[in-house]
Amino acid sequence: MKITKLTTYLVPPRWCFLKIETDEGVVGWGEPVVEGRAHTVAAAVEELADYLIGKDPRNIEDHWTVLYRGGFYRGGAIHMSALAGIDQALWDIKGKALGVSVSQLLGGPVRDSIRMYSWIGGDRPADTAAAAKDAVARGFSAVKMNGTEELQFVDSYAKVEATLANVAAVREAVGPHVGIGVDFHGRVHKPMAKILIKELEQYKLMFIEEPVLSENYEALKELASLGSTPLALGERLYSRWDFKRILSEGYIDIIQPDVSHAGGITETRKIATMAEAYDVAVALHCPLGPIALAACLQVDAVSYNAFIQEQSLGIHYNESNDLLDYVKNPEVFAYDKGYVTIPQGPGLGIEINEEYVKERAAVGHRWRNPVWRHKDGSFAEW
Repeated sequence: MKITKLTTYLVPPRWCFLKIETDEGVVGWGEPVVEGRAHTVAAAVEELADYLIGKDPRNIEDHWTVLYRGGFYRGGAIHMSALAGIDQALWDIKGKALGVSVSQLLGGPVRDSIRMYSWIGGDRPADTAAAAKDAVARGFSAVKMNGTEELQFVDSYAKVEATLANVAAVREAVGPHVGIGVDFHGRVHKPMAKILIKELEQYKLMFIEEPVLSENYEALKELASLGSTPLALGERLYSRWDFKRILSEGYIDIIQPDVSHAGGITETRKIATMAEAYDVAVALHCPLGPIALAACLQVDAVSYNAFIQEQSLGIHYNESNDLLDYVKNPEVFAYDKGYVTIPQGPGLGIEINEEYVKERAAVGHRWRNPVWRHKDGSFAEW
C-alpha cells in the first residue's frame, strides 16, 4: 500500500480536516489544526506531504519519527499540529485496512466508555448557572466554565468577587456532587492566581485549568500548595519533551494534551503513559471537530489514567456548524448519562461525510480569537 495524495479542507466553524488517500482505495482522515492558524497548519501539512507520497502508510512510528526529527527545527504548535493530523489519518488507514479499531491496534481498550464534560457559557462568564442546569438535565455529571474575564497582573477584589459569584451560582444550581472545572484560560497571572485558588477552595471544584500560562510553569510550585483543588494544564504543550518538566516537578495533577496539537495519537499515547508513571491523570483537550474527538476516544480507551473527556458539541464557538454535521454515523457519539462509548468501528470508528466536507470547505473560514484590552488600553490575555 502506498500513499498517493494528501488533501486539506478548511471547514466551518474553525476546523481543518485532512484526507490521506492510498493506491488501494483505503482512505484516512485526520484533524490538523491550530485554532486561528488553520491556513498555516494546512501549509505545514503540504510541506510534510513531500516525504509521505509513495510511502507505505502503515509504518506509522517511522513516519512520525522522520516527520518530527527530519527537520532541523522541530516542535511547537504549527509543526506538531500538522504532524498530529497526519498521524491520526495514518492510524485511521491502518485500522481500516486491518478491520479493527485504533484502540485494538494500541493493545486493546482498558475501558468501554468514558465520562464526558460539557462546556457552559462563552468567553465571558454569563448565565452559566442556567447552562449548567441544562447540561445536568441532559445527563452530564461534570461541566467546565471560564472562571474570569480579563485580569490585570494585580487586579481589584471586585473581579475576584465576580468570579466567586459565578462559580457559586453554578455550584448552587447543580448541587454538591456534579464536577465543576474552572478554566483560568491563561487570563490569570500569578498574583491573582494565588488569591483565586484559595478563594475557590470552598466550592469543591473538580479542577482548576491553566492556573497560569504554561510558559510560567515555575509559578506552579507556589500555587500548588495553596489549596487541595487539582490543578490541570497542557493544552498548549506539544510533545513529550514539553511535558517532561511539568511531570518531573510534580505540581500538576491532571494533564490535558490535545490529540490534534500534541503530535497525534502516537505522541499523545506516549505522553499519557509518561503521566501514569507520575500518578497524574489525563483529561484530553478537545474543543474541536469529530475527527479530533474520535482520535481522543481511541487514546482514552487505552490510557488507564484517563478519567474524563472534553467535547465540543454545542460549544459557543460552533455557531455555523457542529461536530455531528460532518459524520454519517453521528450515533457513534451518542452520550448516555454523561458517558460516551468508545467507537468500535475500524480505524477511528467514524464515517466522514466527504460531500458535505467539500461543500462547507467551499465556504471555508478565517476564524480568529478575540483581541481583548484592559481599560488602560494594554493587551489582555483572552
